[in-house]
Amino acid sequence: MNDIERRIIAAQGYVELGLFADAREELGALPREFAGRSDVVEITVLCLMGERRWEEALSLARQLCALEPEEPGGFIHAAYCLHELDRTREAVDVLVRGPSSLQGKAVFFYNMGCYRAKLGEVDAAVDMLQRAFIKDAGLRKAARRDPDLDALRTKLEAI
Repeated sequence: MNDIERRIIAAQGYVELGLFADAREELGALPREFAGRSDVVEITVLCLMGERRWEEALSLARQLCALEPEEPGGFIHAAYCLHELDRTREAVDVLVRGPSSLQGKAVFFYNMGCYRAKLGEVDAAVDMLQRAFIKDAGLRKAARRDPDLDALRTKLEAI
């Protein structure tokens, strides 16, 4: 493993631990030509999101969408940033217009459920959450604690 790969793997690990400054330090030590690589951009997006720097994260997430238009990650991140910026309708639009590969991800349906709930679209939210739970039953636990789903508490028990 070369130094570049080691730094990228270390940065990913730091992100998973919530050590965003350490992750950014690892990425900052990479040669400049690696800054635009999709994996480096995505790790940077995750750092910014973890630091709640939504506007900056959104800008980079959009860059990631352009770099990898057929990959779901940039679209999921961009939508989440928009939602955190109280631009939930735009978040839905980003996911709807994203690549078809999004439909294979439980997080797509879960986030759509959260966004629809926030927009007051209860039936659509329940439908999306049911799909998410079929793909990943572990998301039920997250849903119980998710403030975006407060309006659906009684309905969540039924699905």
